[in-house]
Amino acid sequence: MEIDYALVDWSRLQFAVTAMYHWIFVPLTLGLAFIIAIMESIYVRTGDPEWKRITKFWMTLFGINFAIGVATGIILEFEFGTNWSNYSWFVGDIFGAPLAIEGIMAFFMESTFIAIMFFGWNKVGKKFHLASTWLVAIGASLSALWILVANAWMQYPVGMRFNPVTARNEMMDFWEILFSPVAVNKFLHTITSGYVLAAIFVIGISAWYLLKKRHTLFAKRSIVVAAVFGLIMSLMNIHAGDESARQIADKQPMKFAAMEGLYDGQKNAPLIAIGVLKKVNPDKENINEHEFAFSIEIPNLLSYMAFMEADAYVPGIKNLIHGYTDNNGKLKLSYPERMERGRIAITTLHDYKEAKNNAQSSKDNEMVKMSYMEKADSLEALFSNQEWVDNYFAYFGYGYYDDPKDLIPSIPISFYSFHVMVILAGYFLLIFVLALINVLNGKLERRKWILWAAILGIPLVYIAQQAGWVLTEVGRQPWVIQDLMPTVAAVTKNSVGNVQITFWLFVATFTILLIAELKIMLTQIKKGPKEGGQ
Repeated sequence: MEIDYALVDWSRLQFAVTAMYHWIFVPLTLGLAFIIAIMESIYVRTGDPEWKRITKFWMTLFGINFAIGVATGIILEFEFGTNWSNYSWFVGDIFGAPLAIEGIMAFFMESTFIAIMFFGWNKVGKKFHLASTWLVAIGASLSALWILVANAWMQYPVGMRFNPVTARNEMMDFWEILFSPVAVNKFLHTITSGYVLAAIFVIGISAWYLLKKRHTLFAKRSIVVAAVFGLIMSLMNIHAGDESARQIADKQPMKFAAMEGLYDGQKNAPLIAIGVLKKVNPDKENINEHEFAFSIEIPNLLSYMAFMEADAYVPGIKNLIHGYTDNNGKLKLSYPERMERGRIAITTLHDYKEAKNNAQSSKDNEMVKMSYMEKADSLEALFSNQEWVDNYFAYFGYGYYDDPKDLIPSIPISFYSFHVMVILAGYFLLIFVLALINVLNGKLERRKWILWAAILGIPLVYIAQQAGWVLTEVGRQPWVIQDLMPTVAAVTKNSVGNVQITFWLFVATFTILLIAELKIMLTQIKKGPKEGGQ
């Protein structure tokens, strides 16, 4: 297959930019919706108008962010058709289902009740308005659920079978897709990270008001709610992240090795808490290289994190390429062996299609037609044979490659994005603890270093969010569907020029939207909450 790598790279870049801009807006929407719902619940229960004022202020910032997030999300979904049509054809019967459910169920629930949330304060009862606010919050997270189920399936494809007649994967078990361990952990880790972001956002802005000695009661109450919410969600996020790491070690071991810079597998593997890679070799000419200019290791922790045993064997990049024996004594195929089996699967599909076409073109010669039909039927039967599927079709995507090194993701990007995310998660947890303790004992206003640390947390939490998604997507390269479809096979047959034009148009549009949002947000923050809460 002739591959236009320029087209692949530009298509990847366009999708990456769209996704990263979209993810600037989404996590704040996810978390702020619940913080608003909690604040309004306190207002309804206490009747204190100050809580209404607090709720309406944060609701304004939520609305600004929500509108732009929807716009970028729609473009992102359309790109599956414009830039990745081969992917959409190959798995559209599966991937399209959660996206359709997201649009029908979650998005319509959000759009129905968001109007009441914003404009129904004096038109519906307090409890009905509160219910609408909670339904918007739940709807936002349900939207994320279906998107993340679709993404998790790409990382760990389950609940399907391949139909050689249509050359498409077909859904066989919806519930297996929905409740796959990767999908469950991805959903929990991602939404709790969004909740953490929103909590940091609220605390950071409230800290600014305390530094300016403005709206102090508003700021302190906001910090209490956000710190409690953020502390709980931060602990949940760390737990979900720990579970996700085990899923990666099991289902995507190359990503796991890349994010730890582990080239040679070992038992009692240490976790690199902090490290600086000594050599960056983008061409991956020497996969045996494992050098850090500086590192702090925690003994045995990587083995425990991956397999819940301190002396467990963790395979490195070299072992994954050359083959190894796992902790259960099972031999794992080398990448060259997987590539050979993948080529057999691709050839089998090609021969099947050729036999079907020859049978159709030989309709005037019954004996020749029957011969081709028999060959086609025997080849088609292989795709229903579970043993053959496990031994050959399971490695279908490997058949597109000749060099095992092409199956290694970027080590520096995976390593640094993972460690930035983890280190910053600890920073946010510390902010929640310090902010909560000091606001409750009345000392927060005098602890200016905590207030500045909270304000600094706002840009840092966005960096952590982006680092998490960079690790998720770059770390699984070159796969668009793990082991089954590489990125080079998923791209639409398009001209590089068309993709470049739309790329720059999207960059310009998204940048303008981001600048507009920041300007509107900053204007609202400088104004502060309206007096009286009306």
